[in-house]
Amino acid sequence: MSPAKTPNETRARILNAAFEEFYCNGFQAGSLNKIIKAADTTKGGLFHHFSSKFELGYAVVDELLSGYVEERWIAPLRETDDPVKTIKQILMEYRESAEKGECQSLQNGCPLNNIAQEMAGLDEGFRMRVEQIFRSWRAAISESIGRAQSSGRIRKDITPEHVGAFVVAALEGMVGTIKNSRSLELMDQLGKGMISYLDSLSPA
Repeated sequence: MSPAKTPNETRARILNAAFEEFYCNGFQAGSLNKIIKAADTTKGGLFHHFSSKFELGYAVVDELLSGYVEERWIAPLRETDDPVKTIKQILMEYRESAEKGECQSLQNGCPLNNIAQEMAGLDEGFRMRVEQIFRSWRAAISESIGRAQSSGRIRKDITPEHVGAFVVAALEGMVGTIKNSRSLELMDQLGKGMISYLDSLSPA
């Protein structure tokens, strides 16, 4: 006999299935029936954990997308004393994943930016949640830049908040452009442009 599935396990499967469905097909076109099938649950099981499709979408943003940005960007930037090197390393990891065919962003874009583009103008709940993640991401960059200024790694004439705002906006624009082109060559061009900007932050 297979072990019984706990409510927490069922909820986690639903969340992961919802993320994949919304990422591939968008929130509005995303199918609850496909999520139910992928999560190996029932309609009653889904609505036991989430009262509506919107509540499920909010949970995907609050728990999965927020957690991804925290793990991939915020935590490394919080711990580094060299944010330029850290950001370059993250970009290189994306490039290596794309070359191996393991990077969904090349085809589907950034899931956070996708939901912002689709839903921010339609639903305040989505807009506020996505903006909170972007705000935390910008703050992590600007705070790391400020620390690097204190240690002499970044020019003193740089405004950390401007760097945080620009880098997040530029990265999201880059991923959207790559999604449309599906071109590794263009990814390399954009990456080199970002690296040139990052290098310009260091003292001469």
